[in-house]
Parts: sequence; C-alpha cells; structure tokens
Amino acid sequence: MLRFTDEHEWLRLDGDTATIGITAHAAEQLGDLVFVELPKVGATLTKGEAAAVVESVKAASDVYAPLSGTVTEVNEAAVSDPSSVGGDPQGSGWLYRLKLDDPADMDALMDEAAYADFAK
Repeated sequence: MLRFTDEHEWLRLDGDTATIGITAHAAEQLGDLVFVELPKVGATLTKGEAAAVVESVKAASDVYAPLSGTVTEVNEAAVSDPSSVGGDPQGSGWLYRLKLDDPADMDALMDEAAYADFAK
C-alpha cells in the first residue's frame, strides 16, 4: 500500500512498518540534494514533528513524520550519497522505516490518484 502526505512524503506499508521518503515531486522541486540528515534508530516520532532534513543547493527542508511510531532503520546510502534520494526518491532513495503505532492511520493519507491531483 502506497500513501502520500500533503507535506510531499510517501509511505509504503509492509506489515506494521512503513518505509518513508520524499516524493518525486518534492525531489524535483528541491533540485540537486547535497545533504541528508536522518532520525536515529530507536527514536520515537510523533505525527507532524520534524523527523529528517534534506538540503539542496536551493533550500533546506524538513521531512515530517507522517505518522507516529518508532524508527527501525535508516537509509545510510542516502546520507553518504544525497543525490541518490533525488535520483530515485520513491525507490532506493527512501529515508527511514517507521514501526507504526497504529497502521490503520495509513487509511487517512492520500492514495496515488489523490496525491497526483494535489501536487498539480
């Protein structure tokens, strides 16, 4: 299941854990990424709080926790090569994985069609 937020994050659910990253639209708007800062494994995130930072030559942007949960893994490749996030933002450029407090909360997020309409 792939879902999107109005802050331009995507989530892919696998069991009760979501893989999270920025959308292709966000990556295109940011341009070439030069820095990525990710949350610590084990950190507890609350929906809406800043969880990560992506910085391009244009601007630095917070990446917000789309749902509440605990960070189980981070994509170290995104930190060592920030351009990988922009190159494949909804694939190998994922940022972190979050064990969700309530996976049913995913239902409140946008599906692909709704996000495509929103991002126009």
